[in-house]
Amino acid sequence: MAPSLSIFFLFIITFCVTLTAAAAGHFSLQTFFPRPAYQSLIKHAKTRKPKLPFKTRYFPQTLDHFSFHPKSSKIFYQKYLINTQYWHKGSPIFVYTGNEGDIEWFAANTGFMLDIAPKFRALLLFIEHRFCGESMPFGKDSYQSAKTLGYLNSQQALADLAVLIRSLKQNLSSEASPVVVFGGSYGGLLAAWFRLKYPHIAIGALASSAPILQFDKIIPWSSFYDAVSLDFKDVSQNCYEVIKGSWAELVAISTRKQALAELSKAFRTCKSLHSTASVLEWLWTAFVYTAMVNYPTEANFLKPLPAYPVQQMCKIIDKSPSGETKLSRAFAAASLYYNYSQTENCFEVEYEVDPHGLHGWHWQTCTEMVMPMTCSNESMFPPSGFDYKRFAEQCRMKYGVLPRPHWITTEFGGERIEKVLKRFGSNIIFSNGMQDPWSRGGVLRNISATIIALVTEKGAHHVDFRAATKDDPDWLIQQRRQEVEIIQRWLDEYYVDLRHA
Repeated sequence: MAPSLSIFFLFIITFCVTLTAAAAGHFSLQTFFPRPAYQSLIKHAKTRKPKLPFKTRYFPQTLDHFSFHPKSSKIFYQKYLINTQYWHKGSPIFVYTGNEGDIEWFAANTGFMLDIAPKFRALLLFIEHRFCGESMPFGKDSYQSAKTLGYLNSQQALADLAVLIRSLKQNLSSEASPVVVFGGSYGGLLAAWFRLKYPHIAIGALASSAPILQFDKIIPWSSFYDAVSLDFKDVSQNCYEVIKGSWAELVAISTRKQALAELSKAFRTCKSLHSTASVLEWLWTAFVYTAMVNYPTEANFLKPLPAYPVQQMCKIIDKSPSGETKLSRAFAAASLYYNYSQTENCFEVEYEVDPHGLHGWHWQTCTEMVMPMTCSNESMFPPSGFDYKRFAEQCRMKYGVLPRPHWITTEFGGERIEKVLKRFGSNIIFSNGMQDPWSRGGVLRNISATIIALVTEKGAHHVDFRAATKDDPDWLIQQRRQEVEIIQRWLDEYYVDLRHA
């Protein structure tokens, strides 16, 4: 759902895929849960934090904003990053609404805000999401059970933002400073929802790659994976067909007696495989995330990747020797995602690490962030449906809770969300790039004069939030210019109203 969904978000979905084959009876791979927008990882690993032009601060945050039980007033320390280099008292405050991971990671990949701060003389604030990074309400026990994780949801996160922003403005003696919120992916959802829920605190929101329509039955459930497939198909029909045909070859190998040993060798795994399904997930992750981050310039967000990596993957497939199998070609293409830097001698197919602390998203997808997804016959992935009962049972077994599939649309608006935005919302930019599969769940047309959709044909997952480079294409430069102009208009109107108040 930033580099939420986060990523992911996201991402930012949980659904079931069962891969079956008719050959040699009905062989079925185990249930596969695609990871949310940024959670392509399993174990948590400590990594060196990026050097950023921010100071780190910690805010005493209330555990529960919505009840008055004795435990509700418990305080935890919420991390935030602040940059006052260009700020003048009364000037704007630009707030990044943190995604489902370490806040430094999102700050390092949101150079757009640093780029525009001098023009607006803006204070920059990156607020870490509760239960992420260092912002753990119960310390090392934060993920112990549903009793602690029950305080992890989007409504509490939005209230955290409101309380922290108000307190900061008071401490700076700058209550009149206008606030604009920025967010990508899941953070983009939070930014848009914050503007709707707390319009007295933020004068506007820029929500990039925010899949605000991905919930319930607002859009077809197959939209996401149809879009991933189209990204590859538009580059090369052969590339699309090879990937589409590779799953059946994987199933056929899985029926063999020495399947795991054969696949371990073919996929150059660091350790012997325990499950055929892990190979499917490894391939699936590479193709989905590469489609998401099909950036026009070289980048290192989810992984180090070249410019337009989907094209590069398809080039690998299309130039493979004619004797290669579809599965071996798919492996070669996926290797670009995992080893573009050419530093890996083997692949951790089952035990890759989580350097960004994203594991809280599993809880959110099992509670409120239910985004059903399926694979249609048009997809390059095996056709699949969404079995809610099975999904709910797995959540119950893992956490002891059941999902609330209609809660987000109840809380923020469902099939009539565009009318809700038109009637009650203003000053929101929804930016989407059509190369990003999450864009299918985004707002793609202007809803009113103040709810603006900026859509780029070649844009990928919140690419507009990345720092400007000399190699940026004209369409990306123009998109950012439009965003700056709209934000400037919001601020001009705010200051005019302030002078006449």
